Amino acid sequence: MVVVLRLPHLEKYVDTANTLADNEIHMPIDIETFESSPEDRLQHNGETNADRVMQFLAANPDQAFTQSEIRDATGVKAGSISVVLSRLEDRELVRHKGNYWALGEADDVAAYTSMVESTRTANDRFGEEDMDEWLEHAVDDEDTE
Repeated sequence: MVVVLRLPHLEKYVDTANTLADNEIHMPIDIETFESSPEDRLQHNGETNADRVMQFLAANPDQAFTQSEIRDATGVKAGSISVVLSRLEDRELVRHKGNYWALGEADDVAAYTSMVESTRTANDRFGEEDMDEWLEHAVDDEDTE
């Protein structure tokens, strides 16, 4: 079974050579976003390193790659690629054997794709959650005892 992983919010970053496009448009961000966002969210319009790795592997489901090949194709920094792949493996989204990495099993990848699309749709409809606002209204466990 072949699963096609479609992440529309990432498609503009994949070209026919399976590398990041050199002609990306970068927009300025406000300082609050700069200060509060993790580094991987500030690259390539909010996509994460994991998103880029999954998109690359999904575009090549019948092949396995070394870390350096994945790093070169996705633009993930050398110091980050090992951690990204390990976390994806922990979630069973990629498989690892020897020096090679490949897309995970179809059911696991399909569940991931569904979750990503559902989250994107909810964020588009209702806006992204503001963690500070959420925490402001959250119930403190100590108050309920």
